[in-house]
Amino acid sequence: MNRGAAAEGLATRFLAAQGLAIVGRNYRCRGGEIDIIAREGRTLVFVEVRMRRNAAFGGPAESITWTKRRRLRLAAEHYLARLRHEPPCRFDAVLLDDLDAERIEWLRAIDLD
Repeated sequence: MNRGAAAEGLATRFLAAQGLAIVGRNYRCRGGEIDIIAREGRTLVFVEVRMRRNAAFGGPAESITWTKRRRLRLAAEHYLARLRHEPPCRFDAVLLDDLDAERIEWLRAIDLD
């Protein structure tokens, strides 16, 4: 298993332990991808997983660039277009310091603008 898949697996287990129901993983469309799609109550949560082994080039939050945010928004719009109704939704990020389960940071309702 590669490190990216391991990071997403760790984040998925973390979110499930926090009470979120996992709806899907690695949703792809032309121009974008969402790592994890979950539900928290009625809210649909689109989750970006970011991991950095060291902070020499900034932490995992800094790696969510404007381009990455635009691609997340595009993929979420594509996913929502497939649904019969549009539920309340938000974007979260799970930030990992390597694959250390003790050092997970969960950013809820990140701004994509």
